[in-house]
Order: sequence, then structure tokens, then C-alpha cells
Amino acid sequence: MDLVLLFKALILGIVEGVTEFLPISSTGHLILAGDLLDFNNEKGKVFTIVIQLGAILAVCWEYRAKIIDVVTGIGSDKAANRFVLNLFIAFLPAAILGLLFIKTIKYYLFHPLPVAMALIVGGVLILWAERRDHVVDVEQVDDMDWKHALKIGLAQCLALIPGTSRSGATIIGGLLFGLSRKAAAEFSFFLAIPIMFAATFYDVYMHHEILEFNDLGMFAVGFVAAFFSALVAVRALMRFISNHDFTVFAWYRIAFGIIILITAYSGLIAWSEY
Repeated sequence: MDLVLLFKALILGIVEGVTEFLPISSTGHLILAGDLLDFNNEKGKVFTIVIQLGAILAVCWEYRAKIIDVVTGIGSDKAANRFVLNLFIAFLPAAILGLLFIKTIKYYLFHPLPVAMALIVGGVLILWAERRDHVVDVEQVDDMDWKHALKIGLAQCLALIPGTSRSGATIIGGLLFGLSRKAAAEFSFFLAIPIMFAATFYDVYMHHEILEFNDLGMFAVGFVAAFFSALVAVRALMRFISNHDFTVFAWYRIAFGIIILITAYSGLIAWSEY
């Protein structure tokens, strides 16, 4: 068993878990970390998609009571039915665009420099969103209607661009569309479940021919690391947003993006272009 490869898997798993639910782009960080670790080949790209499932399962565990209530209430409980419908409506736009354009997006944008630009632009948008007056008409996720869900689903489409951040697009979109910070964050968590399950199984199906039995250990290490680090990150984020806004994440994105561009154009780091 290649210990160096397992160490890379551990690092990438932690990066995934910590960044998946923060508005700083887990995919962008994985692309950058994979580039530094020389693990951005086709198998590496499949790996970064699969370990996201570990992070999603952390959310399933953290919100297991809510998920169980929804599942057992489908068909008989109006709130559960509305919640599932909202998830489905929000899921559709990114799922459709992803199926149509994911190969093109991966080819042209899954590289450090596009990620850096997206980090900076996304940071500026978060600063703009946070400086607007927030009018909250949805305090809890159960108070959402289908129009809120559709708007957030359309916002999530921006996250197909690596470096944008799926959680950032959905959380900030939620704030702009009248959700409280808590409701926006939690709906973003729940919306990640169908999106990432679909993305994982689709990516494995499309690239199963390059996977080998010997890869199991690498995937297991990354998966477990992503699960536990995501569990910590989700709990920390919910505590943080109870007293803070997302401005700190915006400045982090901008600073990180600028550092990437500086290291690229100065030649300090030979980031890959394609």
C-alpha cells in the first residue's frame, strides 16, 4: 500500500470536509490542493468528487432527526411534503446544467487560475450581499415555499464554476431572497444531499474503467477524513453565524485568490493550466 498516496488522500479528505459547507469553495480548494500534491489527474478528479459524499453523510448524521421526520412524514405530513418538493425544485436547475456541461466545465475551468478568479469574484459578491439591508421573511426552512426554492436552485447553478462555492451560492442566494442566516445555511446543507449523491454516483459510473480495487484504501481514507472534518465544520459554522455574518469568508476568498494569482504570475508556484 502506497503510504504517500494515503497521506495525500488524508490531506484532501480534511480539505474537503472543512471547506464543503463554508462559502469558500470545496471544489476550488481540492483543485488547488490536488495540484500542489500532484493529484489532479483523471483518477484524482474522481476521488475529489467521491469523498464529497463523506462530507454529505456528516450532514445526514448531524440532521438525522430532521431527515427521519421528513422521510417518515412523506405522503401524510404537509410540512414534510413541502420540504421534499422544495428540495426537488432547488435540485433540478444545477442537475440539468451539470449533465449538459460538466465535461466542458471540467476541461476548461477545473484548474487553479480559473478557481482563483472565481474565488475573488465570489468574495466581492459576498461583501456586496452582506452590505445590503436584509429583509427576512423566512425564519426556518419549513417556512419556505417553492418560489424560494427555485431562486436558490438557480443561484446554485453558479457553483458549477469551480471556486464559486455551492454553499456560498446557496447561502448568499438565500439571504438575498429573504431567508434568515440559519434557514439559508440549513437549506444549503440539505440541498447538498441530493446534489452530491447524484454527482458521486454519476462520476463513478462515467469513470469506472479507470478505478481499480487497489484504490479502495485511498478512497476510504479520504472518505472518513471528509466525514469527521465536515462534522466539526458544520457545527462550528452554525455556532459562528449565530453571532457573525459571512464577511470574513469574503475577505479570505479575495486574499486567497490574489495569492494564487501572484504565485502564478511570479513563477513562485507552477500551477497547471490544463
